[in-house]
Amino acid sequence: MSDPIWTARQAMAATGGELVGSTEWACHGVSIDTRTLKPGDLFVALKDVRDGHDFVPDAMARGAAAALVERSDAGPGNALKVADSLDALRALGAAARDRSEAIRVAVTGSVGKTSVKEAIAAVFRATGQAHWSVASYNNHWGVPLTLSRMPASTKRAVFELGMNHAGEIRDLASLVQPHVALITRIAPAHLENLGSIEAIADAKSEIFDGLETDGVAIYPSDDPLAERIAKHASQSCAAFLLDFGIEKMAAIRIEEFETGVEGSRGMINVMGVRVPFRLEASGAHWAWNVAAVFAACAATGLDAKDVSEALASVNAERGRGQAVRVALPEQGDFTLLDDAYNANPVSMRAAIASLGAMRPGEGGRRIAVLGEMFELGPTSRDLHAGLAEPLCEAKVDQVYTCGALMSALNDALPSAMQAGYARDAGSVLELIKSAIRPGDVVMLKGSNASGLHKVAAVLADGSAFDLTEA
Repeated sequence: MSDPIWTARQAMAATGGELVGSTEWACHGVSIDTRTLKPGDLFVALKDVRDGHDFVPDAMARGAAAALVERSDAGPGNALKVADSLDALRALGAAARDRSEAIRVAVTGSVGKTSVKEAIAAVFRATGQAHWSVASYNNHWGVPLTLSRMPASTKRAVFELGMNHAGEIRDLASLVQPHVALITRIAPAHLENLGSIEAIADAKSEIFDGLETDGVAIYPSDDPLAERIAKHASQSCAAFLLDFGIEKMAAIRIEEFETGVEGSRGMINVMGVRVPFRLEASGAHWAWNVAAVFAACAATGLDAKDVSEALASVNAERGRGQAVRVALPEQGDFTLLDDAYNANPVSMRAAIASLGAMRPGEGGRRIAVLGEMFELGPTSRDLHAGLAEPLCEAKVDQVYTCGALMSALNDALPSAMQAGYARDAGSVLELIKSAIRPGDVVMLKGSNASGLHKVAAVLADGSAFDLTEA
């Protein structure tokens, strides 16, 4: 078994808490959710929608080594009593950061941050002992939880930082204290809270405020707000600024790129060194993602050829542009592009471009199934309607729209492209499942709350087509 992440006395020293029960326990993980807790974990009782103290008995029954609590009477077993559970979790994270010599990379952005983080993590795993944010653990509890789980022997680590309001990225970056800070791209997400695309760029650029002295700031050269972002980076303690993209002057730039159902491949120039690459993930947006990954990895000292080799196994996750072939009940199959995890105008345009790059099979069509984009503020309907142009440019044959806000796009589409409008995800499923035919490429994209991720799951497993019936 691996060495413990925390002993009782180490956790006490890090948090300033009081040990109740045994003083000799040790934990091999840290958990805030009894549903995923593993025997030997330290259970942290956070107070959020539910009070984690209510779940301490369940955590102990599942084999937790101890519980980090604000009340010693919350349940049986060993406990580490603290004044505030979240503050204590942050203290554990800071202590884990300080005891490790790991090179820390922090990633944020409106588009692609999870995909880029996962790809960087895959490279780090292939090149040494790595640590990374699981899923989208990028908020005020996800980031300290990820830090608190980091083994002292970690060589490289990557953290995803998210936000809804100004100031949140600065707080998370100050906790991670990255050696490398990366912004993927800026998009009009969270406009309701921040008011303008410039304010979003400023909020994302807070990531540079947390950089270690002599750190590396990485930003997208192709972004319309690149100059604004670079100014923020130059005002930080960053010693080096790196840009990436497909611009000729970018330090890390894509020179060639092809994508399709079987994956993507191309040529990248990493500060004068040209390296071919391939990966299993599909979509035009992966050109920028790949450039961002090479930039971050180069900043940690990895050789571009090693990065290319590690990327060969990278595929998009479910809901983030994964391409799969799905059998149809009579004969043939269709390609499902599942990009239904989330959406904003920039990621929506990228997904549409990916659909446009796909070649349908014989007799097939390009079909877009689009759900609402949320938190876009007063111009929301215009931003939805504005997707008509990229859909036409991508030569999409049919567009199904879902949700009240998407009615604006439906009205803006040429009549030949209007395949159907539905008020909700369940209704749009009924429309499309009988329309799909062999050779089609069907792309689903929408904010998570639109429910299209559920439609994608039903289409992907074939249950929409009653394949199990005789």
